[in-house]
Amino acid sequence: MTNSDTISVRPDEAFDENHLREYLIGKLEGSSNDFSVRQFGEGKANLTYLLDYESHQYVLRRPPLGPLAPTSHDMSREFKVLSVLHKSFPYAPEALHFCEDADIIGSPFFIMERKVGTVIRKELPENFYNKKNGPELISEQLIKTLAEFHQVDYSDLGLDNLGKPSGFVERQVAGWKKRWDNAKHQDLDSVEEIYNWLIKNIPNTNQFSIIHNDYKLDNVMFDHGDPGKIIAVFDWDMCTLGDPLCDLGSLLSYWCTPSDPVLFQQASTMPVDERFYSRNRLVEEYATISGYDISNIRFYHVLGLYRLIGIAAQIYIRFLRGQTKDKRFTIFGNMIDLVSKYGLDLIADA
Repeated sequence: MTNSDTISVRPDEAFDENHLREYLIGKLEGSSNDFSVRQFGEGKANLTYLLDYESHQYVLRRPPLGPLAPTSHDMSREFKVLSVLHKSFPYAPEALHFCEDADIIGSPFFIMERKVGTVIRKELPENFYNKKNGPELISEQLIKTLAEFHQVDYSDLGLDNLGKPSGFVERQVAGWKKRWDNAKHQDLDSVEEIYNWLIKNIPNTNQFSIIHNDYKLDNVMFDHGDPGKIIAVFDWDMCTLGDPLCDLGSLLSYWCTPSDPVLFQQASTMPVDERFYSRNRLVEEYATISGYDISNIRFYHVLGLYRLIGIAAQIYIRFLRGQTKDKRFTIFGNMIDLVSKYGLDLIADA
């Protein structure tokens, strides 16, 4: 195992480690030993820590600091899903323990199994980059895994009450409008225009599945040596029942290609490489595997961008208020403006 993907715990995101260790004794295998705590430094929302007992390693997830939007960063939801999903979807880490007592570390949290592999962010790992068809294999596995996930029978897992599929898209539009209004640092006409277009173009939905609600390249882990092998999918706190094309639209909103505007490429969370699938190919491959009707995919792409604006606004306002001091968030104000203009361009091409 390696801890190269972790950093020392940021001072403003630390907690009482001794209190946690005492609480966990007897609740996890190996928990009677001392442990060390490090932090996974790349996440931009929920806070994630490595608990290293030497003989065993676990991952702790908790919500971000500061006030949170209702229903967001729900640790109990994520635990509920991951405690059973791994049985039908092996890429989901198994959740092992949930604690709702905020007195332990300052918020509810849960513990899950530790997965070790490669998470792809701004740069391709050298061995993946040097493999001629590496980005193509990554694209293929990413979209294949999403399509397979949407075939999971949630009833068999006892997750029928995870959400209300009917009216899901309408609630998404209304919900992200409310989050934007509550978190925006300034009024933007472009964001309002996107909302008005979405309201007028909501498609009829007759296909439902369990959805991840934040499926993107840096929420997926690959085998260290094989860009064609996914070993884990992370960040399940927004998982629910709804329209599977919302997951595809969200993926498209994060996806970036060399033909995108330069500023969009600079803000992207994935490598920009012409060997990755185009957005059109992602959609075509998904349709082939899943059998779902993708004729209204532009709507879902725009909805994904609108959602991305809301997420960025929630993170940026925490930074402006001093609730997090993470310097990576300084660019989020410009990113909101950039994504909203990109959404209007997509609407104009409809």
